[in-house]
Amino acid sequence: MVDLFEEVEEQLRSDRYKALAFKALPWVLGALAAALLIAFGVWGLQEYRQRAAAGASEQYAAAMEALQQGRTEEADRLFGEVADSPSRAYKALALLQQGGIRMTEGKRDEAVKLFDQAAAAAPDELLGDAARLKSAFALMDSAPLAQLQERLEPLSEEDRPYRILAEEALAFAKLSAGDLQGARKDFSALKDLLDAPEGVRQRAEGAVELIDSGTAKALPETLKAAAALPDPQLAPRAPTAPAAPQQQAPRTQ
Repeated sequence: MVDLFEEVEEQLRSDRYKALAFKALPWVLGALAAALLIAFGVWGLQEYRQRAAAGASEQYAAAMEALQQGRTEEADRLFGEVADSPSRAYKALALLQQGGIRMTEGKRDEAVKLFDQAAAAAPDELLGDAARLKSAFALMDSAPLAQLQERLEPLSEEDRPYRILAEEALAFAKLSAGDLQGARKDFSALKDLLDAPEGVRQRAEGAVELIDSGTAKALPETLKAAAALPDPQLAPRAPTAPAAPQQQAPRTQ
């Protein structure tokens, strides 16, 4: 009799387990299907990005060739098409190139807008800060000091990639605004900065001499010097696509 009760109890447990399994089965199958969809989605997204980056690389190279051959309108159109690419690196580079074209055409406001768009699209700080620096350079001889400081001071922080160039631009901005004391302090620091490029130290030393000689108020040459500040070397970081040739900003997952 005891064996019979145990057998019945075992059968009841088995029936409950089966019922529970049948109830859980749709959820298990649903979870498996979701996992498969996610896996295929990630794979598809990676493939899409690789193909998009490869296509953007080819189109960017064609645009650069047109620009170098003087076919500016064609280059601008091609850069515009690259700027619609999902590849953030090539999008930023193309917008920087379009901004450079606008600068040569004397359309500074349009150039600044394109540089700012490039900064927003950039996939990393290296490319983003280059675009922000170009935007500030474009405004050097027209924007008030407060606006330039707002743009340049974050770029001059210790861990930023173009810190020294941003510090130099800030010094020129102060000089242009008539803040001779602040400019001299900044230039003095730059000319003694061991990790500053030689060109930066030379310009800083010349600016200090200009201030000390009392001729710093003659700003036209200063503004020209500020406008001619060197651009950072850039290349798109798109390891899944063919590397674009290095260009100087303004240039342009």
